[in-house]
Amino acid sequence: MEAGQGESTPAILVVSFGTSYNESRKLTIEAVERDVALAFPECQVSRAFTSPTIIKLLRDRDGIVVDNVAQALDRAAAAGIRNLVVQPTHLMDGFEYHGVVRQVEEHRELFDQITVGRPLLSGKEDFTAVARAVIDDTRKYSDGQSAMVFMGHGTEARSNQVYEKLQKTFGEEGSRHCYIGTVEAKPGIEDVAAALKKKGIYRKVVLSPLMLVAGDHANNDMAGDGKDSWKTVLVREGYETECRIRGLGELKAVRKIYVDHAEEALGLLCSPGEARKTGRICHRVPLPGNG
Repeated sequence: MEAGQGESTPAILVVSFGTSYNESRKLTIEAVERDVALAFPECQVSRAFTSPTIIKLLRDRDGIVVDNVAQALDRAAAAGIRNLVVQPTHLMDGFEYHGVVRQVEEHRELFDQITVGRPLLSGKEDFTAVARAVIDDTRKYSDGQSAMVFMGHGTEARSNQVYEKLQKTFGEEGSRHCYIGTVEAKPGIEDVAAALKKKGIYRKVVLSPLMLVAGDHANNDMAGDGKDSWKTVLVREGYETECRIRGLGELKAVRKIYVDHAEEALGLLCSPGEARKTGRICHRVPLPGNG
């Protein structure tokens, strides 16, 4: 963040896990950042990644320098920013999201006000909006003989329940041929394959990532040629497969949710006069679960 930011004008820090896939980053993370900047032209918008591995890889391979969260917060404070909204692009309030919140709490004294926006899947309206966006994006596969299988990341945190909630929302929105699995939690690809077999009507399975970015998991764990990739597993089960390497961040309706959550977080900031009266304060949007 550059120096000269007005004392009372909030800035927005968009925090993502990151990706080493440059093209997907442009279509997803950078698209979210662009939409946020367009929605709030009075606010300076900057970036941070949470993955040290990706930050190092981008620096060493491409010469691209991205701050981690602590560096970005220190940089904002040094630039004279007093009021800051931190908007993560994480899908849920899992371990990564909680890590962002902890970093913000550790830096709260550097700012008059600092707010953390909600992750993508928070309220019921978020689940509905994401389900509708995904259904619209994959409508051409609704032929009664094709199943849409979405690969989520998965987490051992309690927030893994968002996948079950989204699966239920697909049904409520009239799409009963959508199935969600995860790479690192339950349900896994074996559970999905069993559900497809039980249904007994599918000839084709279309695979698509349920992640902001179509990165390593999408290209390798989902669409790769390894013996354990989801594509390989489903081919062994006798299905024709098609892989869509398309991150959720490519969908405008999904990006709008992040913009809405940033707007909500901005709304929690006091006016400069109120902030001076109350002293240093830190608003944080309550977490929707316990992680």
